[in-house]
Amino acid sequence: MRISGGVHRSRVLAAPRGESTRPTSDRVREALFSMLAARAAIEGARVLDCFAGTGALGLEALSRGASFATFVESDRRALEALHKNIDALRERARTRVVPTSASRAMTTLARDHATLVFFDPPYADVARGAFAKVLDAMLANEVVAPEESGGATIVLEHATRDEGAARALARPGLSVIESRSYGDTTLTLFAYGVVYTRATS
Repeated sequence: MRISGGVHRSRVLAAPRGESTRPTSDRVREALFSMLAARAAIEGARVLDCFAGTGALGLEALSRGASFATFVESDRRALEALHKNIDALRERARTRVVPTSASRAMTTLARDHATLVFFDPPYADVARGAFAKVLDAMLANEVVAPEESGGATIVLEHATRDEGAARALARPGLSVIESRSYGDTTLTLFAYGVVYTRATS
């Protein structure tokens, strides 16, 4: 697993042994960041990487121009790999690790005003509706930037078979803007109070 673009391009990331963590594949990650770059959603972003695992998504965002990243992870082995990756890339000054569950973190991070959020929860949580509680807590605690501050882009990685359940997560002010499938994995992007501008070359 490697960083695919930006200042840390080609740097290898550590991953924990076992099946408790499911890293986003390099192919899917590259596709995701192409989608985000087209919306100018990365440069200067305040990132929240929730269910962070190895931190690959948040660290990729930092590599590509995000300003700061907060990582939320509760698994001990994943946390060890996450800290190792942050130190290997010398990104300690631009990162924060919150070692707790996603649901508890939404209270800790109240009014944090993230502008780019990555969610990679256990796929079953999306299917059975458990993830909806995390999303609602995020909005209720103003973890994401409000419309007057530019809003936020929210990315949900989920099983392709659960695309209907993912789209049903739309809320007032939170709309689905794109959904792309890569085999068994689908990326669904939501906009929260954000007006997109095309990235300039």
